[in-house]
Amino acid sequence: MENPARRPKILIIYTGGTIGMIESPETHTLEPFDFSHLIDNVPKIKLLNYQIDSVSLDPPIDSSNMNPEHWRKIAKVIGKNHRDYDGFVILHGTDTMAYTASALSFMLENLSKPVIITGSQLPIGEVRTDGEENLITALQIAADTTAGNIPMVQEVAILFENYLWRGNRSTKMSADNFNAFKSNNYPALAKIGLDIHYNVDALYRTTERRPLRVHTTLETGVLFIDLFPGITEQSLRHQLSTPGVRGIVLKTFGAGNAPTAKWFIDSISDAIKDGKVIVNVTQCVNGGVQHLYQSSDGLVSAGIVSGHDITAEAAITKLMYLFGLGLTPQDVAEHFGHSICGELSE
Repeated sequence: MENPARRPKILIIYTGGTIGMIESPETHTLEPFDFSHLIDNVPKIKLLNYQIDSVSLDPPIDSSNMNPEHWRKIAKVIGKNHRDYDGFVILHGTDTMAYTASALSFMLENLSKPVIITGSQLPIGEVRTDGEENLITALQIAADTTAGNIPMVQEVAILFENYLWRGNRSTKMSADNFNAFKSNNYPALAKIGLDIHYNVDALYRTTERRPLRVHTTLETGVLFIDLFPGITEQSLRHQLSTPGVRGIVLKTFGAGNAPTAKWFIDSISDAIKDGKVIVNVTQCVNGGVQHLYQSSDGLVSAGIVSGHDITAEAAITKLMYLFGLGLTPQDVAEHFGHSICGELSE
């Protein structure tokens, strides 16, 4: 609930994406609108009685162009303004939203205020748009506090249509539904209907308050390798030996299963001996790596790291973060299996 005795102070960070587009009366094409005139475009925001400021990436980008340099800029903005605002709302394109949410969850160590990421499937200037509702709800969640006047949400989360999801547990599931995101291995943080109903037991809480630390060094020498029936030794070894790559997310079948052929296991083992960290995540949208079958025994023997029930988006950004801390491959492998900010179930 919001404290009626004070006006919440929220900072909107606009990165680009469909939500911030409006049709130009001259050209009839979609272009980013000026968020300094936010109230003119979304007059309902006046009813919230919040103090709202905004900053934008210059220039705003399509989220397909999002990269670690943009994550650094966003994290620095939050770090610089952390003391001055009650919460933050990031407006973002949907395509890479789950990657940004995952990256920021690691980069913003000891976060104790809400960072709510939202966007839309239709531009905010359209008559029939999900953008206006998502923006208003995100602002309300960023301002909400408990009965003890502490932020209700103290983590990076994705708000989309009817649900609030933990950011580093989320995946984009649909290109054309308003409920575009889902967290398959972790419950919703809140369900949005006539009211906002928080799942208090699911909200992230730290055991002690510590100052926010913003980490801006990320290792980009990482990649995905998707297994498929018919993958060849030549193809696999070529990918594993990509110059400059230090961390690999191997997307396996089912509960973490892979071919048992000697050449396959030897290829994985050789890459790990060469100093690469290889993380095993499932291609399935539900469940995780369990190493239940003989077809996963070879990977375990080779030294692969279990990703448990982590999403692919969180896995790749977690590798970027851990290597960015300057850790050795052995330390990265050790740290990966433990939850940093609720991204996996141990």
